[in-house]
Amino acid sequence: MKAEILHADMTYSETDGYLGHVHFRVEGHKQPYELTLQSDGRLNDWNYALNYLRDSGLEHEIEAVERALEEDDEFFDQLAEAAIRCLEK
Repeated sequence: MKAEILHADMTYSETDGYLGHVHFRVEGHKQPYELTLQSDGRLNDWNYALNYLRDSGLEHEIEAVERALEEDDEFFDQLAEAAIRCLEK
């Protein structure tokens, strides 16, 4: 799955751990998405939530992205690494 990253950010605090957001568009999908990432302290153990960035889109499209996040490590890592890079700035 090809994703174009529109925006990424990440913060860290001792109480909340890492919290990041990645806004991205998937080739062929009508609406962009937001991936929210959270980790208690390790940059390789993520909880995440996927939502539409603005307006709702087609159910089968967001389901395809959810499957890709679960099954395609390279796709997930591409998005997570975009947010992680923001910590270094």
